[in-house]
Amino acid sequence: MTTPDETIDQRRALRRHRLGATALLVAMGLVFVAASASGLSGFWIDLVRAGSEAALVGGLADWFAVTALFRRPLGLPIPHTAVIPNSKDRIGQGLGTFIERNILEPELVLAHLRAAGVSRRLGTWLAVRDNAEMVSGRLVVILGFVFRSLNDQKLQRQAQLLLRRKLREAEFAPALATLVEVLRRSGTHHDLFDYVLAAMREYIAARQDSIVELVEQRSEWWVPRRVDRRVAAAITKGLVSYLDDLGNRDHEARRSLDQSIERLVRDLRESPDWRQRIASLRDDVIDSPQVASYFELLWKGMRDALEGDLERPNSRVQQTLSGLLRTMGAALAEDRDVQARMDRRIEAMVQDLVVPWRRDIGQFVAGVVRGWETRTIVDRIELAVGKDLQYIRINGTLVGAVVGCAIFLVVDVLL
Repeated sequence: MTTPDETIDQRRALRRHRLGATALLVAMGLVFVAASASGLSGFWIDLVRAGSEAALVGGLADWFAVTALFRRPLGLPIPHTAVIPNSKDRIGQGLGTFIERNILEPELVLAHLRAAGVSRRLGTWLAVRDNAEMVSGRLVVILGFVFRSLNDQKLQRQAQLLLRRKLREAEFAPALATLVEVLRRSGTHHDLFDYVLAAMREYIAARQDSIVELVEQRSEWWVPRRVDRRVAAAITKGLVSYLDDLGNRDHEARRSLDQSIERLVRDLRESPDWRQRIASLRDDVIDSPQVASYFELLWKGMRDALEGDLERPNSRVQQTLSGLLRTMGAALAEDRDVQARMDRRIEAMVQDLVVPWRRDIGQFVAGVVRGWETRTIVDRIELAVGKDLQYIRINGTLVGAVVGCAIFLVVDVLL
């Protein structure tokens, strides 16, 4: 697109060359008038008169031809003049067809893409910090606009449905089996068992009175209360002692625990019944109101945090995107295999866009040209090629002078 400064320079150059061509034509006319009005005769005078006369004819003819391209000479309704204004639609259609068949030809476009090395240049460009920050800044603006434009309730509902669908497709039994096996191999299950034993010991020790009352309630009426208390104390002591024995890692109960866990891992991996039970538990959890409420709170928190970050000048999202873009750019600029794969994708994408749309693009160009005002298209074409057309006028004047002199010499020699 031409800038205003370039347009001004083009107008000045066109005016300067047009003035030069006109001045040369006027000069030839003055020479012809002077030679004709002098009343003198002779070889040189006649040669100058013949040359200036032919130069005047040639210059006027080329002036007419050049002027007739853009407007009617002297405003006269001469046929086949103002060619460009009268052919604006055909020019637009021809330009659109040329672009469709020659510029947007798929093989030609793909050849230029391969020669340009688009992916390598893109990687080199993104590896520069300023460029990556500029792109990430634009992406942050787009993300902010998307978040403000979307229907939050609808988006939340769609995200929740998608998450629930994915969770229902997941098999949790094998993952749970792996988790349990990792806990067993690391001995963490014994730590958990010790924690449970300690909690039970504290619970029993803190509720000795409740045990006494329970023994008295279950005891016969004729048994003395003192005996009931001794029995309750013995039971409490026995339970605490047994729990202390279970705290020993070499206890037989520990071995039974290990075997039970191994059996549980095997069932989780192999038993269809266990898989069905875990899947049923999974579905119950997913469909529970508590999970839905938690998801809503989680969504709101994530959305508020992300929107707040996007509004800050030094957004963490932008910094993360900028770093990611620089890393991708550096890798893309150095890895030829990645460049080749990306170039193939770019070529496929461009081909998918160019082949179906190149006719529409050509018609779009033709429509744009048809939509221009006649004065606009004449002005633009004249600014683009008018300076060179003035050289045609100059050459026509000079060639006319040379041809006129040559014809005079030939006639003078022969006669």
